Amino acid sequence: MEKFIKLDAGRLPEMAELYKTAFRGEPWNDDWSDPVQLNEYVKEISGCYNALNYGLLIDGKLAAMSVGMIRHWWEGTNYNIEEFCVSPELQGQGIGSRFMRMIENDIRDMGLCGIFLQTDSDKPSFRFYQKNGFNELDRHVSFYKRVKK
Repeated sequence: MEKFIKLDAGRLPEMAELYKTAFRGEPWNDDWSDPVQLNEYVKEISGCYNALNYGLLIDGKLAAMSVGMIRHWWEGTNYNIEEFCVSPELQGQGIGSRFMRMIENDIRDMGLCGIFLQTDSDKPSFRFYQKNGFNELDRHVSFYKRVKK
């Protein structure tokens, strides 16, 4: 049985575990072995100003989540997704697409204009978002500069 919910701080341990599980394997290979770092990250992205976090429970267990915020922009107000994931053992079954449609319906009901997110072009998520109607922004670029030695 599926249940679409809004996530709050009471679910932080489940959110952290799902996130770690979803991103520790291929193709990301993220090392979230430091539980303090993981918990702080999930708290930061899920508890920011105007946070809007969704979850999909399957048989009472957190199977998918979208963590983000409502962001106001000159073109309108959007839902900015910081992290989106589906439990690895449930991927490839249409759950992520169904979950995304639930999110789209909810933000549409809230009067928001769209969804903004970033992903890597060489990861399966890139094709997932394209398949679900997202368009690549031609001129948008992300920058990063390492300052720690």
